[in-house]
Amino acid sequence: MIDTHCHLSFPRLAEQVPELLESCRSAGVRGVITIATTSAGGRENLEIARAHEGVWCSAGVHPLYADEPIDWSEVRSVGEDPLCVAWGELGLDNFHKKPAIEVQREVLEQQIALIETWSGEGLAKPVVLHCREAYEELIPILEASTLPANRFVFHCFTGSMTDARMALDFGAMISFTGVVTYKNASEVADAAALVPEDRIMVETDAPYLSPEPLRGTHPNVPQNVVHTARFIADRRGIEHERFEQILDANAERFFGITLPPAS
Repeated sequence: MIDTHCHLSFPRLAEQVPELLESCRSAGVRGVITIATTSAGGRENLEIARAHEGVWCSAGVHPLYADEPIDWSEVRSVGEDPLCVAWGELGLDNFHKKPAIEVQREVLEQQIALIETWSGEGLAKPVVLHCREAYEELIPILEASTLPANRFVFHCFTGSMTDARMALDFGAMISFTGVVTYKNASEVADAAALVPEDRIMVETDAPYLSPEPLRGTHPNVPQNVVHTARFIADRRGIEHERFEQILDANAERFFGITLPPAS
């Protein structure tokens, strides 16, 4: 399996990366994508990816960091490395009140314009989206871009069935975290059963959102992605190993990677 979205450069994870990856391998998790939230963070994640087999990274600016200094040349520089397999995470967040949505939108539109330019210069990569209570605002911005809809993934889906249908109608992938396993997130579980087989992925968003039966433990770690995958498999009525194969194929195709062989 692969954890398609975690943050290995964050505190509580950064100091134990070798041990975490060894635990991943023991749990059958053969790959990890560590996601950037700031321009400086992209470089940190790239260094982690360079140091460990089966680790890739992204480059981009999270909407909740839109009011911090941004070095777009650094984002591009990280994006030039073959181990950087995505732009983002980027998007809009109406749940948190800061930064102001106007600031988030300005950085988002600037970032999309740059990605369009970089894509035309040979750096076309899929885009990881952060969208919280903002589907009606974010999707029209994405539709106005020249980037293909099937190259976007809505990560950490926690929305409604209406939100899921909007994302699917747009043409994007949807990725689920441990939230889907929570008893108070039945609509997220319903959405996980709705997503077509070739458009679903799973992740941890570690160090956050530990899945059941580990909810409440911190930090969440990449190996816990197996619990999310198995929960969704049960919800969809499919055998665990077969669903993991589907998830791996989707991630390999979407991110353009090849997972290391099972040990």
